[in-house]
Amino acid sequence: MDEHDTAADDHTVRPLDASTWDAFVETCATSGGYPSGCHCIGMHEEGPTRDAACNRERKHARVLAGTTHAALVFAGDRCVGWCQFGPVSEIVRIKNRRAYDVTQTGEPPQWRIGCNYVRAGHRRRGVATRALGGALELIAASGGGRVEGYPEPAGAVPAGFLFHGALSTFERLGFTRDRLIGKHRWVVTRTVEASSTP
Repeated sequence: MDEHDTAADDHTVRPLDASTWDAFVETCATSGGYPSGCHCIGMHEEGPTRDAACNRERKHARVLAGTTHAALVFAGDRCVGWCQFGPVSEIVRIKNRRAYDVTQTGEPPQWRIGCNYVRAGHRRRGVATRALGGALELIAASGGGRVEGYPEPAGAVPAGFLFHGALSTFERLGFTRDRLIGKHRWVVTRTVEASSTP
């Protein structure tokens, strides 16, 4: 069954900021199958350390400074997944980076999609699609532009390790394949128009 087949209608999306920080941290600390020490800092320039508290504090500092972005998906008051996004200066440490750089032509994108994660127990309920869609809405509200993602087919790796997201999720939301940069990893692109409302 495809993930969107059982999509729930009661999910809401909120940006990662000071008001949603505690819910984000709770997901990092308690979600089975998630490397909870990372706190989704692995794709930022500084990368993760082996010290979970250090990673958490670095991420918190970025949240307060407005230098990290994510669309968080909530089921009630509980964060059940997210889609990290940001300008190229924020999403630096993508997987298969060497192959990406060698095959890069033209201008870089304005935005990158980083981690697209769903809490164990909430997969195949439309959360990943809702998170990616929420990220695109936030990008549109920030002026839009060309967006890149780096997903893999869902069957290529276990669902809990699809940190860049599933290829089918991106294609469902209008991304097209640009080039292969790993055994299964694709660069996918989509242009997002600026939103007329803030």
